[in-house]
Amino acid sequence: MYRIVKKRVLNPTVSLMEIEAPAVARKAEPGQFIILRVDEEGERIPLTIADFDRERGTVTIIYQVVGATTEKLNHRSEGDFLQDFVGPLGRATETEGLKRVAVVGGGVGTAIAYPVAKKLHDVGCCVDLIVGFRSRDLVILEDEFKAASTQLIIGTDDGSYGKKALVTDLLKEQIEAGAQYDRVIAIGPVVMMKFVCQLTREYNIPTVVSMNPIMIDGTGMCGGCRLSVGGETKFACVDGPEFDGHKVDFDEAMARSAMYKDFERHAHEQACNLFKQEVR
Repeated sequence: MYRIVKKRVLNPTVSLMEIEAPAVARKAEPGQFIILRVDEEGERIPLTIADFDRERGTVTIIYQVVGATTEKLNHRSEGDFLQDFVGPLGRATETEGLKRVAVVGGGVGTAIAYPVAKKLHDVGCCVDLIVGFRSRDLVILEDEFKAASTQLIIGTDDGSYGKKALVTDLLKEQIEAGAQYDRVIAIGPVVMMKFVCQLTREYNIPTVVSMNPIMIDGTGMCGGCRLSVGGETKFACVDGPEFDGHKVDFDEAMARSAMYKDFERHAHEQACNLFKQEVR
């Protein structure tokens, strides 16, 4: 069992949890993920490691309530326990030899971008952290982003905070202003990563994306997280989750991720109704 030592609401649908998991914290690196179960009857879901503290033996996760399991997770409080918390899984972000990098995050994906930017910043890399949200009330981790970057650029779709622009527009501004990036790292909605890669291909900038497809066992055995990368089948859980963005078949990835949207929505509605009945 894994104790929740801290819970913090970041915006109306996104929350942060710090989990007591010493064995995971001891080996965790930016870019990796865990798989958890809330209880014995729960499903396994992957969540990227948002931060870790080796001394305290804790791992931080950030999740958005979108389905039944995240709804159930969100009803856990500080002092409660999770059934399973397995990791670290996947390959860590490669950070060696980079002098200037743009880390681009969108929505809840910005939470995944944070540890990557922090690691790069800590090793002396110049980090332009470009993050985008729909509106001001959805902005998260601003103070943490400032501390983990050389330059923080925030954009919102409606212009209510930062610049009114998409992250691709903000990235293009930096490139055309003369920024010489060794690499762009994009983390967020698949469609966002697709358009970031289309942009960076024009400028021949190496680009890495973090993929989060349907995943079940985290070992490569089930094949649920398969992707087409450079015409070859890869598995996000063991070959990734990070891949060369210029080789990923984003259209296929988006089609596969949409297969279970209706089921996920229905399961979320059922979970919400169940919790409402318990409250009564």
